[in-house]
Amino acid sequence: MSDESYVEKTDRRTLLKRLAGSAMASALPLEGAATVNPLSLDRGFGSASKDPRSEKGADRGYPPDPPGVVLEDSELRVAFDPTSGAIIHLEYKPTNWALHRRPELGVSFRMQVPLPERHDNFILGQKQRAVKVEKSGNQVHLEWSHLVSEHAGVLPITFTATATLDHGALTFESSLTNNCTLPVNTVGYPYLGDLSAPTPKTPMWRRHMWYGNLESQQIHPHFNNEKGYWGDMSPIQTASSNQSLFCLIQSIGQGLYVQVSDHVARYLVQYWFEQKPGDLESIYDLVPEEDQISGIPVHLELRLVHFVFAAPKSTVKFTPIVLKGYKGDWQAGADLYKAWRKTWFHPRTVPEWVNEVHSWQQLQINSPEDSLRYRYDQLPEFGNECAANGVSAIQLVGWNKGGQDRGNPTQDTDPRLGTTDELRDAIAQCQEKGVHIVLFGKFLWADMTTKWYRRELYKYDTKDPYGIPYEAGGYSYDTPEQLAGINNRRFGVMCFMDKEYLRIAADLFKKDVALKPAGFLYDEVCHHGPALYCFAADHGHPVPAFVYNGDIPMAEALNADTNDNPDFLFAGEGPEDIVIQHYPLSYFRIGDQHTPICRYLDSHAPLMVAITGFDDREKLNRLLMYRYIISYEPYNFKGRLSNFPLTLEYGKKIDALRKRYTRWLWNAEYRDTLGAKVTVDGKPHHLYSVFLTSSGERAVVVVNQSPSRGITASVKITNPRRLVIVTPEEPETKPTRGTVTIPARSAAVILEMG
Repeated sequence: MSDESYVEKTDRRTLLKRLAGSAMASALPLEGAATVNPLSLDRGFGSASKDPRSEKGADRGYPPDPPGVVLEDSELRVAFDPTSGAIIHLEYKPTNWALHRRPELGVSFRMQVPLPERHDNFILGQKQRAVKVEKSGNQVHLEWSHLVSEHAGVLPITFTATATLDHGALTFESSLTNNCTLPVNTVGYPYLGDLSAPTPKTPMWRRHMWYGNLESQQIHPHFNNEKGYWGDMSPIQTASSNQSLFCLIQSIGQGLYVQVSDHVARYLVQYWFEQKPGDLESIYDLVPEEDQISGIPVHLELRLVHFVFAAPKSTVKFTPIVLKGYKGDWQAGADLYKAWRKTWFHPRTVPEWVNEVHSWQQLQINSPEDSLRYRYDQLPEFGNECAANGVSAIQLVGWNKGGQDRGNPTQDTDPRLGTTDELRDAIAQCQEKGVHIVLFGKFLWADMTTKWYRRELYKYDTKDPYGIPYEAGGYSYDTPEQLAGINNRRFGVMCFMDKEYLRIAADLFKKDVALKPAGFLYDEVCHHGPALYCFAADHGHPVPAFVYNGDIPMAEALNADTNDNPDFLFAGEGPEDIVIQHYPLSYFRIGDQHTPICRYLDSHAPLMVAITGFDDREKLNRLLMYRYIISYEPYNFKGRLSNFPLTLEYGKKIDALRKRYTRWLWNAEYRDTLGAKVTVDGKPHHLYSVFLTSSGERAVVVVNQSPSRGITASVKITNPRRLVIVTPEEPETKPTRGTVTIPARSAAVILEMG
């Protein structure tokens, strides 16, 4: 997308005025992450290069000397109201971006203190007076006590916070002392009551990690209500710390980085965005442009909501929150997270073959509807086919009793498929040929239709606040009955904070290890279904317990049997960053709007993506761009490699190219699009990636996704050395000056040599 078309696309207000009363208005596409990809924005374009004061002036709220108690360095200026303790001004100084413009919209915090007969009881910061707002060096110390609640009067609760500004990083450390007889369930802090775009027409997105992707959702000038119009008075969007320990508020050429400094998942924190009083109109979710509508202030709030569930007569120390501005696109924000991540991220070692260029096949041999596709003794047939095509591993699915997503968490073999000895022998035969067998399984769910669940496993269900077990709907396979959701095997959600269930899982996993596979892939390791907290009083954990706090103990329980075997691979489906340390090979799926955040954070992490199309060149080209391992999955992982020869042959060419030019395409540092510019017909082209070798040589992978039209791309890198072109179809080097013609549905690589 060119800069010009981007400006036209985002200025919907003008377009709506032009089309008012026209039937054409109904044909306009919705705005948001699905139609506007921040990855496609030119890094140098936008308001970051301008002083917003010159465009809007004083009415945009850029006071030269903000009132209140001020902390300031070369990066940030933040001011606190001396009476309420609220943040009343926040500015990113390098670009003059007033992130919080209007002092009158400052809010200190918000607490939820439920009453027995009224859960909707809040302590609103707007109605509190601070006991202390004191500056000491680069810190401001704040305290509130004897808080006025909406429906329970004054409560003996004390909330304290320290804001520290150090080299542009604004860190909030806080604690709560609850001396009353009521619980404090949530606290929103820190709180920006007037999160503002650099200019009224400049777009902003919120971006966070989830399932191998950097998710994107626009928050200005369009704001979609994720909670439903019935959910609250104003539109709301949230992202959660169990998915991502950071959130970017990304604008054009600049952003605000927000970090939840908790890499052990103590409790849930949500990045909570609320557009008040609401949208201007509800077709395109357009936000009012002016500061008021119908006499009501228009403002976007951001608060960090801590789900602390502080019991009566208790004290809770909160997870620190860090805010920091940055110049650039999402990579600049991710660099801030990457620096912090290095201080605590220590992944398990993977076997050497996983670090090499290789590919996998995923194979399901049975489903919960008794498809019974292949017996154990047929597995060597697949091993032979993989070996003949240079495929190094098989992810074996549905091998356990009942098939995939039935009988969970059983790790028993299914007698209808053969004996345990036959499966062990089949695994050994495949691995003798160099094809590693990785067993698929999961310990999260318990199949509620089994006698085992009704006899024992129900004890370990996560419970909601009403004592009712959380339940997942199960998955649909093969038959019209199940594909309609009629006879799905529904799941109980097991509590990993229950030590007895951890023991059960560890004992079950011994059965996997006894089959002597090359590894284990934990499916759905990235979530706990509908459960966030467990309120069961008989599980031996605090009530409530954050269920994601049990992920690391579960991983350690499983790892215990393989810690002495460096050649055993632990893998997982889309692990969150905390958990990926224990399941270092991550398997996931991608779409057209994918942003490769995990690859950017770690150039050499083993990341694997499914390929399902019968001529899947477009996705294979993306895997070449992002250095992802290929997982071949013919017939949605139920067929043979020979079922899709077009996909297989092109994938083999990509891996051959990566093996031949390993230094550039496999062992190099992944830089996303940083370090090169690619144009087609003089306009920016955005489907490319840059790799940087240890000796400073660059490789630029350029992809043409057009289904029918070739392109001529111009690649510009600073002070280039000798340049050559290679492609999957023509791997021999050819000299170039940086211009390359790429056929439809193809890719080319420009290498810097010498």
